[in-house]
Amino acid sequence: MLRDTFDEAAELYDRARPRYPETLVDDLVRAAGLGPGSRVLEIAPGTGQLTVPLATTGCRLTAVELGPSLAAVARHNLRAFPLAEVTVADFEHWPLPPEPFDLVVCATAFHWLDPAVRLPRMARALRPGGLLALVTTHHVKGGTVDFFQRVQRCYEQWDPATPPGLRQVDEADTATDTGELDRSEHFDGVEVRRHAQDIAYSVDEYIDVLLTYSNHRALDAPSRDGLLAGIRDLIDTRYGGRVDKRYLHELIMARRVS
Repeated sequence: MLRDTFDEAAELYDRARPRYPETLVDDLVRAAGLGPGSRVLEIAPGTGQLTVPLATTGCRLTAVELGPSLAAVARHNLRAFPLAEVTVADFEHWPLPPEPFDLVVCATAFHWLDPAVRLPRMARALRPGGLLALVTTHHVKGGTVDFFQRVQRCYEQWDPATPPGLRQVDEADTATDTGELDRSEHFDGVEVRRHAQDIAYSVDEYIDVLLTYSNHRALDAPSRDGLLAGIRDLIDTRYGGRVDKRYLHELIMARRVS
């Protein structure tokens, strides 16, 4: 499965993947009322990009991560927080503990979970009135805009799955479909808050972050090498070895129906 590819590059994932904006974390902490005594379940934490800032609130945090290598790095990153634990398991089959959680959160991983069971199991894990928080990440128009137009030629040459003429979408035209959550009998009060950030990358840093994406890792080696060589050459020759990239993160929240 594509989602298994992340565990192959856990150290790289930890180093290269962007952290979430402080404003997003602050929004989530306030909405959930997190503090000492709060019980938090994070699903698919990766190496702890969101887990670590949540743990600083003093909450009791359980993180369920499918990949053992990712989990090992997450444990290392959480070593200063004795109330945070990381369990290696598939959330869809993980035995839910008898005591419910105040917050269930899943950041940039909800789409990897089984649609048939993900929301019902998340609801079962929450106390009545508890908060579900999903974070989605979109690659939107911004940063070094003309680079992201030019780089499509590299993708069209080396990745056969690339739609011709693909271009980045404006933030205003980007939104996560919340229909599944809106229709769920388990949740109500769906709310979406948007947080954008621009990140500057050296050519090496940008190649590293690309190597954490499942679609890049799934390419055969000659295609992947050709694609990354073309991208490296473009950044070096036309952009002085640096590009800026814009991310849009959506914090989607809903309460478990009592």
